[in-house]
Amino acid sequence: MEMVESKHKWKAWIYLSPAIILLLIFTVWPIINTVRMAFLENYSGLKAIGGATFKFGIGNFQKVVKYQKFLQCLKNTVLLCVITVPVSTVLALLIAVCLNSIKFLQKPLQTIFFLPYVTNSIAIGMVFAAMFNIVGSFYGTENEIVVTAGIINNIIEFFGGKRVNWINTGSSYLANMTVMVVYIVWNALPFKILILLGGLQSINKQYYDAARVDGTSRRRIFTRITVPLLSPMIAYVVITGFIGGFKEYTSIVGIFGEKMGPADDAGRLNTMVGFIYDALSTNNQGRASAAALILFGIILVVTLINMQVSKKRVHY
Repeated sequence: MEMVESKHKWKAWIYLSPAIILLLIFTVWPIINTVRMAFLENYSGLKAIGGATFKFGIGNFQKVVKYQKFLQCLKNTVLLCVITVPVSTVLALLIAVCLNSIKFLQKPLQTIFFLPYVTNSIAIGMVFAAMFNIVGSFYGTENEIVVTAGIINNIIEFFGGKRVNWINTGSSYLANMTVMVVYIVWNALPFKILILLGGLQSINKQYYDAARVDGTSRRRIFTRITVPLLSPMIAYVVITGFIGGFKEYTSIVGIFGEKMGPADDAGRLNTMVGFIYDALSTNNQGRASAAALILFGIILVVTLINMQVSKKRVHY
C-alpha cells in the first residue's frame, strides 16, 4: 500500500514539475534577485556586466526616500487608493444589489457592466482622454479660432457650466486627479460587481423571506442581512482593491501618456510603479529594486491592517 502511494506521489511531482520549474524561474528567482539588487549600493546591470563590484548596504533605500519625486509618487499612489477603493466598493455593492433584484435583462446588464474588465486598460484610458480632452482648434467662418472640447465639457456647457481644463496644458492637479479617480473607479467596478453579485446569489433566500414576513424595511434588510452576510466578499474586494490601487500605473499612461501628467508638468501624476519604471529606464536597477521593496512593504502593512479589521467586522 505504501509503495503504491509512493509511486503516485512521484507521478504527481512529475506532472507538477513543469509548472514548478516555470514558477521558480519567473517568480521565485526574480523576487530573490530583486532583494539582492536592492542591497547592492548603486547597482547597475551594465556596470555588473563590465565587472564592477558593489558594496552591500542600504544606500539604495536612502536615495529612494531622499529623491525629490519619491514623496510626490507616494502621495499620488496613496490618494488614489484612499479615494477610489471605498468609492468603487460602495458603488459596486449598490449596483450588485440592484442587479440581483432585477430579473428582467439581468444577464445583458451583467455583460455590459463586465465589458470594461476584459478591455485593454490603455485603450480605455485613451477613450477617457478623448472625453475629457480639449480636442484642438480650427478656424470658423470668419477666421475666428474655435476650440472644440470633449464630450464631458460639452455636457457641462449644455447645462450652463463653464468649460474645465481637465488634462491639457495649464490644468490643475485637482482636475487631473478628478479625471483619474473617475476612470479608476469606473475601471474597478466590473470585477467588484461580479464578486459581490456572486456572493448575493449565494445568500439563503429564507433570511429575506423571514424579514419580509416581519415587515422589516428594505434599508434594515440591507444593513442587517445583506451587508453582514456579504462581509467576506466585501473584505476580499477591499483588500484586492488596495493591492491593485498601490500598483496603479497603466490608467495614468492611458490618459496622460508616458509623461504621466500634463505637457507643462510631466510626472505630476507619477505613482510608485511609475517611479520604479523610471529607475529601470535609467539603468538604476538597485534603486528600482529598493523602491519595489518599499512598495511591497507598504502593501503588506495595508493588507495586514485590512485583514485585522476584517476579523472583527466579517461574519462567516
